[in-house]
Formats: sequence, C-alpha cells, structure tokens
Amino acid sequence: MVLDLLLIGLAVTLFPLPIMAFVLVVSGSRGVRNGLAFIFAWLACLVTVMALVLLLTGGQPPPPRSPPSIGALVATLVIGLGLVVYSEHRRRRSRRTATGAGAAAPVAVEGDAVEGDAAAPEAASASGSSVTSRMDEATGWSAAGLAVLLQPWGMVSAAAATVVQADLSHPQSFLALMAFCVLATSTLLAMELYMVFSPRKAQSVLLGLRGWLERHKDPAIVVTCLLLGLWLVARSLYQLTGTG
Repeated sequence: MVLDLLLIGLAVTLFPLPIMAFVLVVSGSRGVRNGLAFIFAWLACLVTVMALVLLLTGGQPPPPRSPPSIGALVATLVIGLGLVVYSEHRRRRSRRTATGAGAAAPVAVEGDAVEGDAAAPEAASASGSSVTSRMDEATGWSAAGLAVLLQPWGMVSAAAATVVQADLSHPQSFLALMAFCVLATSTLLAMELYMVFSPRKAQSVLLGLRGWLERHKDPAIVVTCLLLGLWLVARSLYQLTGTG
C-alpha cells in the first residue's frame, strides 16, 4: 500500500494541468492569497476522499479474498486500464493535432516569414497579458473551485481504492496517508513558497514553466498516465491472481 500511495502521489503532483492553472492563479494581483485557497481546496479534496474510505472500512483492511478486498482490487484494475486508455487517446489526439497543424501551415515567402517570426512573440505576450489580467479579477472562491475541477480524479480514485487496505492500528498507515497528501501537494506548495519569498523572480520563472508545459503537456500527460496505469494494472492483477 505504501509504495502504491507514493507512486500515485508522485503522479498527482507532476500532472501538468493543475500546475499550469496554479501558475496563473499565483500570477494575479492577489496571487499568494488565491494560491493558498487553491492549495487548501486541493488538500481538502484529498483528505475528504481518504477520510470517507477510512470511515467505510473502520480503519481496518478487509480480509483477503473477501468481497470488499476483491472489489477494491477490481476498482484499481479498472482505473489502471482507464488511465492506459486515456493516455493512448491523448497520444492519438496530440498526433492528429500536430499533423493537422503541419498540413494547414501556409507556405510563406521569406519576407512574410520574418514578419511572422517577429510578430509571434508579441502575440504570445498579448495573450499572456490578457490571461493574467483576467486572473487579477479572480477570487479565493474561484481559485478553490478551480482546484476541485482540476484535481486528477482518476488518480485520486486509485489512491482511494488503495487506502481500503490501510490499517490505522499501525502508525505506518498514518505516515503513508500523510506522505501521500504532502507529496500530492508538494509542487503547489513549492510554487506558493517561491512566490512568498521571491515574488518577482518567481512570477517570471513560473510563467516560463507554464509556457514550457503548454508546449509539452501532452507528452507529459501520456507518460504519466501510461506508467501509473500500467503499474496499477500489474499490481491489481498480481494481487487478484496471486493470493488465496
């Protein structure tokens, strides 16, 4: 259980979409405060899901091969398969998008190409300024709602299915649950602290990070979902067929 939770927490904290949204949140005029609201809502989702599972199990793992135990493993298997399928869907969509963009690109003469290259940074800058200005109007409630919407719920569901095996009579289970919540939030916490102690430099660096993620988010999503999905499928199949 411990290894599974740590791997899921690592996948959650590296998932690019929440990171990109959080950068915009902390880049606004009330960025630090809204960033805290985002983090609190993010953590509240994780803690609530874990608490509900523990409430249902009473803090005791179900006996091996019992219906609840098998049900949790089947749920983990289904979630893992879903992540693998989603990664393949995302890969194909990314390839179609890249192919379509390449086919639609006009052939420009040298002068037009130079003019387009010169205009591209200005257009990107204008777009970034527009998004940042909209984030200046964001409130803590909207930042919290964004955190809930962008939570990678498939991965969180996998963590919930894993927590079914938690035994609260052992301190290791408490430590594993705490480590999962901290690890799954660590990237957001690091960016928030960076903004607190060095706001100007942090804003520049984080906006650069968001730009890099914008260009590479599809490969990152594909790899993260594929690796975690394969792990969950292999782990659940091993436990389903290797016990009893």
